[in-house]
Amino acid sequence: MSQSVGALATAQSFEILGAVMAKKQQNQQAQMTTMLVQSAMQTVEQTSAASPVGNIGQNINISV
Repeated sequence: MSQSVGALATAQSFEILGAVMAKKQQNQQAQMTTMLVQSAMQTVEQTSAASPVGNIGQNINISV
């Protein structure tokens, strides 16, 4: 009887350990995703803030 209780407790502790590790991994992935999005937004802001080079596209001639 005591062996089955010990085995059950061990199995439950492994399940809890697995759940804790999975949660830590999800949190780490969320942090990495947030960093990736922030990095992409900085790149977009830098690209949109850049001034045009030369005069290409500055003048548009429209005839009707």
